[in-house]
Amino acid sequence: MKKTLVATTSICLLATLLAACGSDTTTTTTSSSPDTKATAAPTAAAATEAPKTANANDDIKGKIVFATNRTDLIDTKLKEYREAFKKKFPNADVEFEAVKDYEAAIKLRMATADMPDVILIPNIPNAQLPDYFAPLDDLGLNDKIRFKDYKAANGNTYGLVTGGSTTGIVYNKKAFADAGITSLPKTLDEFYAASDKLKAKGIVPLATNYKDKWPLYTWQHVAVAMSGNPNFWNDRIKQDNAFDPNGAFAKSLGILKTMISKGYVEKDINSSNWEQSKKDVASGKMAMYLLPNWVIPQVIENGTDSANVGFFPMPFDNSGKLTTLLTPDYFYAVSKNSKNLKTAKAFVKWLIEDSGYDDFAGFIPSLKDKKSSITQLSDFLATKDLNFVEIAADNSDAMAIQNKAQIDLNDIAQEVAVTDVAKVFDKYNKKWEEAKKALGK
Repeated sequence: MKKTLVATTSICLLATLLAACGSDTTTTTTSSSPDTKATAAPTAAAATEAPKTANANDDIKGKIVFATNRTDLIDTKLKEYREAFKKKFPNADVEFEAVKDYEAAIKLRMATADMPDVILIPNIPNAQLPDYFAPLDDLGLNDKIRFKDYKAANGNTYGLVTGGSTTGIVYNKKAFADAGITSLPKTLDEFYAASDKLKAKGIVPLATNYKDKWPLYTWQHVAVAMSGNPNFWNDRIKQDNAFDPNGAFAKSLGILKTMISKGYVEKDINSSNWEQSKKDVASGKMAMYLLPNWVIPQVIENGTDSANVGFFPMPFDNSGKLTTLLTPDYFYAVSKNSKNLKTAKAFVKWLIEDSGYDDFAGFIPSLKDKKSSITQLSDFLATKDLNFVEIAADNSDAMAIQNKAQIDLNDIAQEVAVTDVAKVFDKYNKKWEEAKKALGK
C-alpha cells in the first residue's frame, strides 16, 4: 500500500483551510509590541563580569503578519497561537489576517507587492515561487516533513505543508443505523442502495454544498482515483481535448449527477449552506459528506460524539476495489521581502512542530514521524486492500494554461451536475485551446 504523499494544487484548491468562512471583510487580531528600554553603558565593574550566553531566541523579534483563510478561527484558535508563540519568543508578535475569498484576494496582494510576511501559497506555478518567497531549507525540516519537494524550484523548498488529506465518505453512524444500513458500501451500486435507504428514512443521504461550490472539488479527487494516473491533470497539456467527455472526470461528475437526479442530496441544491451542513451531518439530518478527513473534527464540533462519526473510502464502480487519493493541503510560505525574515521563518517552524494545528484541523500530520490523533483517519489509512493514488506535482505549463483560461474546475462540476457533460466540456476545451495558443504552449 503506497503511503508517499504528494499532490497537485490544481485539484487541492479548497481543502481544509477553506473549510470555514466568516464575514466578507478581512479581519485582523494583533498583539501589542513589547516595550523597549534604553540600556545604560556598562560600568567598569560590569566589564569584568563574564559575558552572558546569547539566547538564539533573541534574534526572533519584531512583528509579522500571517494571512489565513480560516476566518472562523480569528477570535479563538488564532488568539491561542499568538499567545503561545509569544510565550516562546517574547520579543516577537504575530498579527493574523483572516481573508475570505482567499485565493483571489491573496493573489491580488502578491501582484501589488502588498504581501504579508507569512501566507498560504495560492495556486501559482512553482517557477514563480522564487519571485515571491524565501527558501525554507534552513529550518531543518526537509528530511522530516511530507511533500517537501512539492513547492520547490531551482533546488530550493519554498513551501512547507500545513498537513495532508485523503478523500472519502464521512458519515453519521446513527443515521446509517436508523436507515438499516448494516455494512459499509464497497461498490457503487451498494452506495446508491444505502442512499436509497437513507432517503426512505427521511434522511438526506449526501450533503453536496452545491451552492457554495468549493466543496465540489472532491469530485476532482474521485476522478484521479478512477484514472489511477498520478499525472491525470498534468496530461491535459498533451491531449487533444483537455476535458474528455468520456474520461474519468466526466465519470466522477456522472456520479454526482446521479445523486442529484435521484434526490439523494439537499432538496434545493441552490440554497445549500456549508456551515449549516456541518450541524445537519452532526445531528443526523444529513448522513454523508464526500470530503477529506479534515471535516471530521468540524462535524464533531457541531454537536456529536467522535464515536458517532465514521470515515470510509468512496466506491466509484462495482469492481469491489477501493482506491482513494492522498493530497497535501495548503503550504506555508514566507515573503522574501519580510522585514522580520527570521521571525517569519521561526513562526512557520513553530506552526509545524509545536502548534498542533494539523491535529486540530484533522490533517495527516505534516511531520512524517508524527501519528494522527484522529481515530477515524488512522483507521481509514489502515483499511485492508485500499489503494492510494499519489499525484505528481503540478506541471507549470498546464497550470499556466488553466490560469490564463480562467478555468475553475468547480465551475465545471456545478455545470455538469445540472446539464449535458459534452456541452460543458466542449465549452471549456475551447477556452483551454485559446489560452494554450495565446501562451504558445
